[in-house]
Amino acid sequence: MRRTLRPPKCLNFQRGRGRNLTTLVAFCLVFAFLYVASSINWGNITQEHPPQLPLARVPNPHLARPLPRVQHTFAAESSDAARLRESRRTVVRNLALRDWTSYRKYAWRQDALMPLSAAGRDQFSGWAATLVDSLDTLWIMGFRDEFDDAVAAVAEIDFGKSTSDTVNIFETNIRYLGGLLAAFDLSGREVLLHKAIELGDLIYAGFNTENRMPVDNINVAMAKKGKGLDNDSQVVSASPGTLTLELTRLSQVTGDHKYYDAITGIVELFYQGRKQTSIPGLFPMYVSMSRMDVTSGFTFTLGGCADSLYEYFPKMYALLRGAEPKFETLTRGFMEAAKKHLFFRPMVPDLDDILISGTVNVGVDGTLTLDPQSEHLTCFVGGTFALAGRLLGSEEDVQVGARLARGCAYAYRAFPTGIMPERFDMMACGAAEPCRWDEDKWVAARDGNVESKPHLPKGFVTAKDPRYILRPEAIESVFYLWRVTGDAEWQDAAWDMFQAVAAGTRGPIASAAVRDVTVDLDELPQEDYMESFWLAETLKYFYLVFSPPDLISLDKYVLNTEAHPFLRA
Repeated sequence: MRRTLRPPKCLNFQRGRGRNLTTLVAFCLVFAFLYVASSINWGNITQEHPPQLPLARVPNPHLARPLPRVQHTFAAESSDAARLRESRRTVVRNLALRDWTSYRKYAWRQDALMPLSAAGRDQFSGWAATLVDSLDTLWIMGFRDEFDDAVAAVAEIDFGKSTSDTVNIFETNIRYLGGLLAAFDLSGREVLLHKAIELGDLIYAGFNTENRMPVDNINVAMAKKGKGLDNDSQVVSASPGTLTLELTRLSQVTGDHKYYDAITGIVELFYQGRKQTSIPGLFPMYVSMSRMDVTSGFTFTLGGCADSLYEYFPKMYALLRGAEPKFETLTRGFMEAAKKHLFFRPMVPDLDDILISGTVNVGVDGTLTLDPQSEHLTCFVGGTFALAGRLLGSEEDVQVGARLARGCAYAYRAFPTGIMPERFDMMACGAAEPCRWDEDKWVAARDGNVESKPHLPKGFVTAKDPRYILRPEAIESVFYLWRVTGDAEWQDAAWDMFQAVAAGTRGPIASAAVRDVTVDLDELPQEDYMESFWLAETLKYFYLVFSPPDLISLDKYVLNTEAHPFLRA
């Protein structure tokens, strides 16, 4: 079905600007798009396992108490500071335009660009992941012609057809639904909301299970018929835990409470289980949706497989303006447990007062053992602590977030390329004694590890995965610390990181992942892939660090785990 859509309240958007009615109508027609409905109306399919009535309703955030201000109160900047900041922002913007232009030329409407072979690749159902993921980046950076071009393409995406037999609910939610909702919140383009509803209804089909817990991957053939789906006996905890923000925002903008109702069961499951795990407040890396068990695992981390579960606790608290107190409880619980069990001060030569987040394994006898392995994915937690600390009135936690963010910035500086590897080990200082550098101890640990390399920087025992795949988590935390504290150290750290990353990833037509950031080479070995989150997150965070702080203010927006900004209702 094709029909023309215009931005909602288009005329109202332009009032007060001295425009006559004819001019206003012409303005709106410029932004009219041909909306092509998907071949399957997922919202019209009767589910074998419908939700129980009445549906849970989205809490009214305006009935809750006002939350504390998140962002630092920035003073007027000097002309010299403004010129420096703008010059850096321009460099970031130019790189983003280069990479987007290459995607547009070589991989248009495909999921990702292959920057070394100048081709495209489908990975996430073939719905143009990079295109949808980059929508709000284009808007925020002021690329309005490119944005209009992308929206016209989005209007024709068919969410009834997929390049695979199953649809991953996590990636579809954070990249696609998140991208559509944020671009709608920023631009008001009605076609984006229509497409978000189509996709939201597909994700909602993933809850068509006997216990109304979501599946990890939606079987498209069964979902088309409304057949009940089978829950997974084991999934990563981030998979169900990272559906809350997007589906809540979809309910807010549509007034349809079914999406929020769907996630309340997930929230309740984690809320009831928060004190029953081996580390109360934290949840195991793997959980079971078929058994509705989020307590039985023995590996605990804030890194991959679990990260955004925790990230969304304070962000849901912010989106609902504190109207659902369970998110405050979950936030406080995980922060206290992480400080006690997961965070450690690494032994480094210059004795920097930094923190790294590791992994804890629980033995059969209940003994907790810290594994000082960390990864780039874990670097989000500094920003999450800063945000949560400010929302909950805990400046101590803001400072914990700063030490965590400095730990990731340190890892960038330590390597000869200026880039942190994907996964690495450091040595944890003992809690009972001052942290002193012991070179003999470090050498023995490094040389005694079969996964180590002799050229690693001092303090690093391994670089188990030496790649940099264009990840955003370190600059994400630097962005949050800059916006929360206003300390110029974070802008300086961001610029150092950007220069290293931009140089190391520069390919012939666009930025490419790096295979080994631990080697000091004039040209780093690269991989033929540019993840959609490079434009959606990494370059956006760099750009926002060097933008005026009222651009995507943290007191006005909540950013999902793919850096898509949702308006705080």
